[in-house]
Formats: sequence, structure tokens, C-alpha cells
Amino acid sequence: ASEGVTFIGPDTHAIQAMGDKIESKLLAKNAKVNTIPGFDGVVKDADEAVRIAREIGYPVMIKASAGGGGKGMRIAWDDEETREGFRFSSQEAASSFGDDRLLIEKFIDNPRHIEIQVLADKHGNALWLNERECSIQRRNQKVVEEAPSTFLDPETRRAMGEQAVALAKAVKYSSAGTVEFLVDSSKNFYFLEMNTRLQVEHPVTECITGLDLVQEMIRVAKGYPLRHKQADIPINGWAVECRVYAEDPYKSFGLPSIGKLSQYQEPLHLPGVRVDSGIQQGSEISIYYDPMISKLITYGSNRAEALKIMEKALDNYVIRGVAHNISLLREVIIHPRFVQGDISTKFLPEVYPDGFKGHTLTDLERRELLATAASLYVAEQLRSQRFLGTPRIPIAKSKRSSWDLSVRLGDGIHPVAVSKDGTSFSVYYFKCKRTLVILVVVFLLERIPGGLEQLPTQYLIHSVAA
Repeated sequence: ASEGVTFIGPDTHAIQAMGDKIESKLLAKNAKVNTIPGFDGVVKDADEAVRIAREIGYPVMIKASAGGGGKGMRIAWDDEETREGFRFSSQEAASSFGDDRLLIEKFIDNPRHIEIQVLADKHGNALWLNERECSIQRRNQKVVEEAPSTFLDPETRRAMGEQAVALAKAVKYSSAGTVEFLVDSSKNFYFLEMNTRLQVEHPVTECITGLDLVQEMIRVAKGYPLRHKQADIPINGWAVECRVYAEDPYKSFGLPSIGKLSQYQEPLHLPGVRVDSGIQQGSEISIYYDPMISKLITYGSNRAEALKIMEKALDNYVIRGVAHNISLLREVIIHPRFVQGDISTKFLPEVYPDGFKGHTLTDLERRELLATAASLYVAEQLRSQRFLGTPRIPIAKSKRSSWDLSVRLGDGIHPVAVSKDGTSFSVYYFKCKRTLVILVVVFLLERIPGGLEQLPTQYLIHSVAA
């Protein structure tokens, strides 16, 4: 600003005021925004932390005043945990933000994390652009977001939106920003923090409102007034966003993974899919930046449609070279609790108390997987014989042939018998029989660049009971 350069975003005052959790909470109180009960000053030492925690009532949340991204946060359920939490949070805050100030507030048990997108100009106009549900988290960091929320009714949505706008006006905010709330089971909502920037999950808001938030930010920075009134802001359809990370979901729901993306293919061929990324095949995932690979967004006329598209998009996403969290994301969006909207910030530890172990196959899925693997193996040998003349298993010249194979699935070995009749394969195992029509698979294998690796999943399993 001192050099005459216009920053596309809020001014220095808003960034500083809302970036400090202690100051932002005081501003929110003065703006008549619901706040979480707690101590608004700076906690001096562990003894004072215990005294304050007792006054508030356990459990409490110890938070870094300058914090963000889940850093410098601890939950304490008793005096001992408060002392320990004060020590660790202050150390982490100092190393992460260069500021070891802490505050303490009441911990809202089992809440939802719901945020309101706001947009304001330099002429005193401000709008709320509906909400985003961001309750699926690990280590206080968001994993899956959606808009709108399955939980809010129109009255609660309006109340939250009006309070978010009141806070934006109180701090003379301009540009796009987000006011985050914790919402309990009775739909009581409490101010958490304001993010003075465009957030990772902003595309889901763009999908349901039709507004281009980046374009609006540029217009506001140029000095134009907002083009829309509150009555102009719709909720059209449903949008879901999954954060695709380079991390191992089987270790604490996601420890970062580093390496080169040896293969990378986004599912942009599917309708209703948007991918925001800054990488490509051959890119290096390093230790120096956030391990997010991309934001995968799907949009549908309703929630069921958006989730179905997301399931297909995750199935068609190809990432090789680093560990990634696609398996966890897919399990979350198809889990009955998530589908029903029964979620909170405790969703992951409640659903996976012993950590994420991957998808558990049903009997039908196991049978289809074994039959598919056996059939595709034989089909590949037929293909090798046709093009290379070197199959790895004996292929009889007669029209009808059969083979005894073993399929390794996890730690188990499953013997199967495969028989071929014309263009179809029958797979026998145990006392069951499945017939897979394989003609379309053979046809595709001969024509798809990259062969089996590029074969879409939906073509692999076409089975009927024999």
C-alpha cells in the first residue's frame, strides 16, 4: 500500500485484527456475534491456565492467538492436561508463528464446523454467500467440504449470515472472506475465527451461487461496488470438495508423502467435475510445502448426484509415485453416516477408532474382484499371444479352454478355475460360479493406450449370476 500497489484482498487493518484470535474475538463480541465462552486475555503461565480452565469448566480448548491450520491447539479435560497443553501449545505457537500467546475457551464437544462466505466492497456493502459444511477433519484440518450444509435450516442460515456480515462491517472488511462457526447439536452457533483470504474450499460456494469469487475480488480491489444484492444470492444444486493430499491415510489419517508424480491423470473427462491443481505428471512433492495435490470438486442438482459424481471421479483419478488419500476420501463419501448427513468434527476418529484400515470388502465384492482378476489375467495372456506370440500360460487352440489359477488377495491365496467359451469367461471358486462377459474388456485392452492401467474401472466388472 505504501508503494501505491493495490492488494487484491482486505486491507492491513482487517488482516491484523482478524489474524489475532484474541482481538478478533473481542471485535466479534462488540459486533454482537455469538462467541464461545472463555478468557479473552493472554494466558500468562500454566498456573493461570489451570485457574481459568476451572472457571470456564472442562473441557477447554487451548489455542494459539496467532494460530491457524490446527497448529498450537490442545484440548484439556483436567488440570494435568491443561498444564501439558499450555506447554506444548506455546512451544508450537512460537515455532510456527513466532508468537507464543495463548487463549483458553470452552470446548464445544461434538460440534459441526460450518462457515459463512462473505463478500464486501469499499463502499460499505456486504453480502453473505451461504454456508459451507467443513466438519470432516483430521488434526483440525479440513478434508471434505460441501455446500450447502445438510444441517442448517433457513432461519439458522440467515442468522449466521447476518452475524458474519455484521463482523465484516465492524472491521471495515472489503473483498472475499470467511467467518467460521462451531455449531452444536441444537443449532447454537459460536464464532471461531475469520479467514481474511480466499479459502481452499471456495469452489463449492461458486458452484451453488454462480458467482466467480476471484473476479469479484478483483472488482472490489479496483474500487467497484458489489453488483449483487442479498436477495440475488441463490442456492442452486449441491457441491462437494475433496482435498487430495500426498499423504498416507493409513498412518494417523494422513502422514505426508514425498516423491515424484510418475503418473498423474485428473478425472476431467467426467461431467460435473472441476479440479484445481498446480501440478502435473513429473512434478515433485517436497517437504517444503503443504502436501495438497489438488482440490477435487463435483457438482450436481442435489447432494446424492454430487456424491455419485464424486465417487466416480475418485475412482478415475490416477496418481502414482507418492502415497495419496484417495482411498480415505472415497470411504468417507460413501459411508452411511456421511450419506445421511450425520457428521461432526469427530467423524473420522468415531468411524475409525483404530485408524483407517482401508475398504472392507463385502462377500459380493470379494467374489467379483477375484473373478475379475482371474478373467483379466487370462484375457491379457490371450492378448500377448495375439500380438507377441508369447503367452505366460498355455492357451489351447480349441474354442473352449480352461485353466487352474491362484489369486492373491491381501494375505490370502484363492484357487480359482477359469474356463473360456467363445468370448466369455466363467470363473469357479469354492462352490460358487460367476460368469463375466469379457468381450468388451478384450476389445478395450487392444485399443486403449497404456493397456490395463488405463482401463476405466466401470468396464472391469460386468457380472451376472450363473
